[in-house]
Amino acid sequence: MTAVPANPPLPPALAAAAEGFVRHLELERGRSPHTVRAYAGDVALLLDHAARLGVTEPAQIDLAVLRSWLARLRSLGAARTTMARRGSAARVFTAWGHRRGLLPSDPGVLLATPKGHRPLPDVLQPDEAGRLVDAIDGQTPVDLRDRVALELLYATGIRVSELCGLDVDDVDRARRVVRVLGKGSKERSVPYGGPAETALEAWLTRGRPAWAVPGSGPALLLGARGGRVDPRTVRTVVHRRLADVPGAPDIGPHGLRHSAATHLLEGGADLRSVQELLGHATLATTQIYTHVSVERLRTSYDRAHPRA
Repeated sequence: MTAVPANPPLPPALAAAAEGFVRHLELERGRSPHTVRAYAGDVALLLDHAARLGVTEPAQIDLAVLRSWLARLRSLGAARTTMARRGSAARVFTAWGHRRGLLPSDPGVLLATPKGHRPLPDVLQPDEAGRLVDAIDGQTPVDLRDRVALELLYATGIRVSELCGLDVDDVDRARRVVRVLGKGSKERSVPYGGPAETALEAWLTRGRPAWAVPGSGPALLLGARGGRVDPRTVRTVVHRRLADVPGAPDIGPHGLRHSAATHLLEGGADLRSVQELLGHATLATTQIYTHVSVERLRTSYDRAHPRA
């Protein structure tokens, strides 16, 4: 289980609440390890601040404690995005604590925090995305693996963790659909196109057999030693391969996800369909891509219209 950082040690009741909260995130909510670590760290900071104020039991955490914590963060120069994230973690924690009977009420519902600025993500131009995958023309296992990884990331818009978690049986090649296990252990099906199918065919017939070992199991994408490919390896692949595309921004796998969503919307896909493809829990998360499209439209307008 994810360790909860605490220095100095928290009072026993606060430490027990922190551990219970982490178990809740890991087991009941099915959050990713990255999200669990972030929430665990933020809540540990909150509880450490509460303890310094003399709080020894979760029931003593009230709105004044939450506001005091955020005020201290602000005085230390925390960015708006950091304040927003930590305020969100506090609200999730107090809501959980209230449901479990650890807090008599939920003070988090009254906690106001600044909304973090959401910068528009860098995305590739459609021709840059094409050049990215077309530049890999080698037939070695590493070339075939890199090409299919890039094709699937851009074709489907799935997360890098979802890509690395794919098994061979998750790919329905007859229908050109991949079955993805996303955040919160929610399953969805995502279509892919002809170029990705061609890359899959090459990888499954010539690349994967060259690296597969008895311990490979059902993993779709492998590393050179035959184990399931690691997300860090895929991130390195994306950055390294993009360096070969002149003028392309240096984005990672999530940038390919942004690019896929943006190009879908620019091509006429409706927002609900893109939400379903990306596995977003709410439409609000998907709406950032409409902002990206409008920004690009504005750039084109300013460059092309005589009275811009």
